[in-house]
Amino acid sequence: MKIIKEEIYKLLPHRDPFLFLDWCEIIEIGKEGTGHRKFLPEEYFFKGHFPNMPIVPGVILIEALAQTAGVIVAKGFSVDKNQSVLFTTISNAKFRKPVLPNEQILFNVKYINHTRSVYKFYGEAKRNSDQVCEAVYSAMIFNS
Repeated sequence: MKIIKEEIYKLLPHRDPFLFLDWCEIIEIGKEGTGHRKFLPEEYFFKGHFPNMPIVPGVILIEALAQTAGVIVAKGFSVDKNQSVLFTTISNAKFRKPVLPNEQILFNVKYINHTRSVYKFYGEAKRNSDQVCEAVYSAMIFNS
């Protein structure tokens, strides 16, 4: 199931310039999917990270993994505007290769488990078949 940006806006509170997904493909609602993003040369963070060798910051790759999981989980819920999602843990993060301007990255995420309102996922970012980043992370849904 393909989720385009207009629907992502309905599922996540993130907005430009902090929404790092162009579209998502849900393989199984709440369990597995892939986010897609082409990082364009005019992205705001390239000006300072780094001026003579622009690369996507690792924290943005982790954020895109989390946003992908957010779409996959939120698609299974009725959206409540009084709820928010916050990171609770990020572990085993590994950054294997830099991501450069004009590169298309796939954010593959898989559900591990959840307890009450805390969901845990494994995610990996890939450029073609090369893994550029991976992490295990969890986030909590709470009433704001």
